[in-house]
Amino acid sequence: MPFEPGEVVAPSDPRIVLEGQWGQEPGVAVTVNSGSRISFSYAGRRVQLLFDTDGLSVAPHLWITLDDGEPELHIIEKPVVELSAPDGRHQVEVVVKDVNEHANRWNPPFGCAVVFAGLVLDAKTRLRLSGRPDGPRIEFYGDSITQGVRSLSTHSESEGADGTTSYAYLTARAFGATSYQVGFGSQGISKPGNGEVPSGLDSFGWNYAGSRADRVEPSDVVVVNLGVNDPTLDVAEYAGYVRRVRAAYPDATIVSLPPFNGKHAETIRSAVRSLDDAKLVCIDSTGWITEDDCTDQVHPSVAGHAKIAAQLIPELEKYTELRRRR
Repeated sequence: MPFEPGEVVAPSDPRIVLEGQWGQEPGVAVTVNSGSRISFSYAGRRVQLLFDTDGLSVAPHLWITLDDGEPELHIIEKPVVELSAPDGRHQVEVVVKDVNEHANRWNPPFGCAVVFAGLVLDAKTRLRLSGRPDGPRIEFYGDSITQGVRSLSTHSESEGADGTTSYAYLTARAFGATSYQVGFGSQGISKPGNGEVPSGLDSFGWNYAGSRADRVEPSDVVVVNLGVNDPTLDVAEYAGYVRRVRAAYPDATIVSLPPFNGKHAETIRSAVRSLDDAKLVCIDSTGWITEDDCTDQVHPSVAGHAKIAAQLIPELEKYTELRRRR
């Protein structure tokens, strides 16, 4: 039976829940970050998800889950993804597996991005109001490790990457948190990243060029895991980055998480001490993983990310008011 179009639903509709770093443009919601999510529920049989793929040189990878089924991989090369199920009530979750780190994902028009244009419901399908997330709010700022690059394999493109395996994603889920997972391959505090992304100092506070990262509510905890890509790093540079975070979130607990290989760890600890900030903590991640926990001696494997999350979660409980969801 052919799809009979009914209601067209814009991405900004309150019945659609967007989590993560999304920029709002006329008629679309845009994310360039792995781990960002879309969720909604509907009553009926079929629904179409719409994406603007015009001009993209590399297709983003998404996981789409319908009800309690296994996540299915969708490579968004075409503008329509149709979902169907027996008549009834259904829940849909879309998670960005990867936005390619090498394609331009900072300066519109993008080479790779998820540009969500809304939904088209079947004529007999109705969108239901979903509950808004009620857990804590956590932000993660990092590089390719936070992005989930090469967690699946040593493949350097999206085939080897999965943001849902990242320690950041796992940690946020453990707390039932709304998460902003911002990871850009090759980025440092002062070093630009791949895909035309500027340095951490210059990108903080932006979804992408021209789109400010406005928050409806302030975050409770901000985790910073940057520095491994910086050839050099001094106390003033790292402290300057943390000051920008503090200016944006005056009441949040800021967690400094030095690179897992220990690079610049003493500089980072010195910068944290110099700021004399009662709600700024530095968590020692030395020895959490080894090269054997990585796919390429640098990027954690799926198991390596799980080891990081297993150690980060109790540390966050120790130093913040976060409590894992039982």
